[in-house]
Amino acid sequence: MSDGGEGFGAIREVFPDDLLVYVENAGEFLVPRSAVEAVHFGKVVFDCRKLDDRLRRAIGHAHHGEVPGL
Repeated sequence: MSDGGEGFGAIREVFPDDLLVYVENAGEFLVPRSAVEAVHFGKVVFDCRKLDDRLRRAIGHAHHGEVPGL
């Protein structure tokens, strides 16, 4: 979500207008290409204001399975 931030998944497929994004512990989401803020160093940075609420919640829980008690 931010440059230098922790990763939360992977780009599965690129379409003309969307990206298919896999979010850890949540599955796949279509993200509009207009939400891409930057691409560099093998990472895609999204503008979180352009992501839907369901996807933002999924990103917020992506690493909860790695930390006991979350």
